Amino acid sequence: MKSIRTGWERAWHGRAKGRVAPSQRVVVERVQGLLEAGEFEQAEAEARALAASPRTRGGDPGLVSWLARCLAAGAAAAHGRGAEVLPELETLIAELEQTAGAGRQLLLVVRSNRAGVLVQQDRHIEAEAEARDILHGTTRIAHLVKVWRIELSALTSLAGALNGQGRHEEAEAVARGNLSRAEGRTAAFLHRALVRSLNGQSRYEEALAEARRQTPAGGRAASGTLEIVTAGALHGLGRRDEAETTARQALAACEQFLHPAHPRIEEARTLLARVVAEDPAAE
Repeated sequence: MKSIRTGWERAWHGRAKGRVAPSQRVVVERVQGLLEAGEFEQAEAEARALAASPRTRGGDPGLVSWLARCLAAGAAAAHGRGAEVLPELETLIAELEQTAGAGRQLLLVVRSNRAGVLVQQDRHIEAEAEARDILHGTTRIAHLVKVWRIELSALTSLAGALNGQGRHEEAEAVARGNLSRAEGRTAAFLHRALVRSLNGQSRYEEALAEARRQTPAGGRAASGTLEIVTAGALHGLGRRDEAETTARQALAACEQFLHPAHPRIEEARTLLARVVAEDPAAE
């Protein structure tokens, strides 16, 4: 299960940046720094304060409000409160669909976050459709702005949606085809999607080797992801003691760093229960 990638963290640069007052730009950059550090609660609080702040000379109040609300909802979703903020994301999408220019780029970013939430909620068919439409949308504005971060975020959602539907070969192709051009958190999630796709094909030796290859950690948003797919590979190989240990590590990481509502916590618990239940020593 994936988390929300914050591909929108850079989406305000270029034409949008010139429409944000200098004092507001400082807040936006501070929020982005908090997000990079995994300080989701503080990032959300500061973004919501910016959204509620009075108009500032030299800025576009509409764009600033949309951007701040985007950042706040994205931070909450990355923390694990995707179900809670899904209506907010959909409201933003409806508003941004009426805009042009920088608003259209921001629209793709918000839709990418929505796709990630849909994957979290196991609404995989909807997530696939959303991700594919986002990818189509990026091609329409690629000649105007840089959209590769949004594209990679959508591709990660697509891989997650395909895995969720049991279409593991397709998910593998998406992950392998784009991993080399990803970086940081996005690379971490694409890597986890690749390992999950190999597990789904019962290619456990390959999955374990891939899981143990050095890749970006992904930060707080990726907590437990590597341990979950590694435990899945170990379990598939019949190495139950190692699988149990790794599944417990996954659950501990999820409970420590993610919001209690994050679906990954339940995923880790379910995996651990399955491993323990199938261990002869537990009978």
